[in-house]
Amino acid sequence: MYLFLILAMVVSWLIQWRLRSKFSEYAKIGLQSGLSGKQIAELMLADHGITDVRVISTEGRLTDHYNPADKTVNLSEAVYEERSAAAAAVAAHECGHAVQHATAYSMLQFRSAMVPALSAVSKFMPFILIAGVFMINTSMIPLGIGIALFALTTLFSFVTLPVEFDASKRALAWIDKRGIVTTSEHAMAKDALWWAAMTYVVAAISSLATLLYYVSIFMGGRSRD
Repeated sequence: MYLFLILAMVVSWLIQWRLRSKFSEYAKIGLQSGLSGKQIAELMLADHGITDVRVISTEGRLTDHYNPADKTVNLSEAVYEERSAAAAAVAAHECGHAVQHATAYSMLQFRSAMVPALSAVSKFMPFILIAGVFMINTSMIPLGIGIALFALTTLFSFVTLPVEFDASKRALAWIDKRGIVTTSEHAMAKDALWWAAMTYVVAAISSLATLLYYVSIFMGGRSRD
């Protein structure tokens, strides 16, 4: 189990490194349509009849996200201004989440409904797990509670996967239909989104591995009773 956790950490680092290198590579290749990430996002929203979502710039790199609470598509500074296949892919992907929200996509609704509980759980879950491990010889209850809470975060990680893949699917279909990208630019956009999706896949697998690790400790404690 320890070996698997270490392997998951290494793979996660490698995918993050690969994602950044891909975005850096594709960011150097100008988009033939000449549209910036901001313009692409606004155009996609308009094409889907979404008028109550704002496109704004946010600090950082690869910090792009859609916020359903205040209905904003937040694009990192580079994506907001850039006119590349990578910027087009990211901008359209985040707008894909806005389209999901507008069309009441079930998995997005499910994930959004989990957020309040996860926000509360994340504050004290690590302490419960640590206490549970140290108290395993006297009581199994704290570790059991910690595992149940961690299982919620693992479920969230797996619920996120179809949400992210669906947003990418919507994004790629739209930029093709709208003529935002050429054939070669589409391939770059698809590749960039694939590597971005892999970060979520690895995160979900790592969360599951960690959950199983705590479960194995719990079962080991029970066997000693």
